[in-house]
Amino acid sequence: MANYYCLMAGLPEINFSDTKPGCDMDEFMEQLQESLTHWDAKLMANYYFLLHDCRNLVAMLKDAEAELKYPGRFTREQYIDLITSARELNFNVHRYPVFMSEFARAWNFNKDKKGYFAEDEMLYLFYDYAIRTCSNAFVRSWYQLNMDINNILTAMLANKQGWKATDFIKGEGEVQTMIRENNAKDFIKHVGMDNIQELKKIVEETDPVKKEKMIDTFKWLWLDEQTFFEPFSIDAVFAYMCKLEMQYRWANLDVEHGKARFQQIIDDLRGSARVPEEYKRKA
Repeated sequence: MANYYCLMAGLPEINFSDTKPGCDMDEFMEQLQESLTHWDAKLMANYYFLLHDCRNLVAMLKDAEAELKYPGRFTREQYIDLITSARELNFNVHRYPVFMSEFARAWNFNKDKKGYFAEDEMLYLFYDYAIRTCSNAFVRSWYQLNMDINNILTAMLANKQGWKATDFIKGEGEVQTMIRENNAKDFIKHVGMDNIQELKKIVEETDPVKKEKMIDTFKWLWLDEQTFFEPFSIDAVFAYMCKLEMQYRWANLDVEHGKARFQQIIDDLRGSARVPEEYKRKA
């Protein structure tokens, strides 16, 4: 495993409490291109930047002229190639992960379905892909954590509203199994995840901006803990990139935008459109 002493030692220390990003994203990405080994560069491209490609693909499917706001690895022409090949040729181009082609092919069928939220579905498909295919244990764990957090918070909120938690759970894994096997309101007693009490506090928080910050703080601390003993590894580089992205997101997110954004998350992941009629009546 390569160690990036010069790269990491030259980067400024960043903290979640910083009011502005501690490092220029474009400069950091240039440093990555110059410093990473071939295999580590592929890891970043295939898993960190691919998530942004997935977000851009959703935007392109909604509007072919949409601005590509996320720093993915594909060009607009490549997104068009992926969409065209999937739709018109019914063909999965080997240059792109299969789940992206399948998502594009099913777009016209799914886009107007009640309760279908494209960003949520794409995010789940990406997490599932990364967890199944990535050879790096840290990266797999990072995306498993993100999926687990989404599932636990969703299940807690569903139980709080009197809905059936298992109707909202995505994917397979230890957390999903525990939720499905223990659907009562005390299912969290069976979830073998550290800091479960912190997640309970997040669900109870009523301020939407503070709630989202609590989620990112939870993730930030996890990244710190996982890379503490290997501060010059590719895992630490990956973690730094994830933390820097959080800083940029919050720096560009004013309070009102933040409230609107979190409300959209609530609507998408846990909104009434996904709730079966029987549970809406119960609620």
